[in-house]
Amino acid sequence: MERYKHTQIGYLMLVIVLALLVLFSWLQITARAEPPSVDSGTNFAITAIMALILFILASFSVLAVIIDEQFLKIRFGWGILRKKFPLIEIASAKAVKNHWYYGWGIRLWFWPKMWIFNISGFDAVELTMKNGKTYRIGTNEPEKLEMVIRQVAHL
Repeated sequence: MERYKHTQIGYLMLVIVLALLVLFSWLQITARAEPPSVDSGTNFAITAIMALILFILASFSVLAVIIDEQFLKIRFGWGILRKKFPLIEIASAKAVKNHWYYGWGIRLWFWPKMWIFNISGFDAVELTMKNGKTYRIGTNEPEKLEMVIRQVAHL
């Protein structure tokens, strides 16, 4: 049974993906419109790289946070990039603000040492695990997420 489920949408990343889709489509159309020659037309490798770029960027446009009876789970995009934290391993949870230079996406930050998972904005919930590791999960409702983690993890 899910205790909490929230999906945050990164609108800036969606705009970037859309702009790149338009650019890549224009490049494909102009390549196909060239007069036939040895070097004209589309190239499969270039097309595959374009599709891979769009797929990776689109994966970072949505971040889902799910809390059930045993785990706090985070999932980017279609679920290819995901992580789960056992609730019994969480020592503390608190709402925090990320600095602008922490960036977006999945990051390993060295000072202070922590993993950061976010797609938009600067609000996050910082998890400190019993083994001393620190994680920050970006969200646009940090107080609610902190409250649910504290209730479910019995902090």
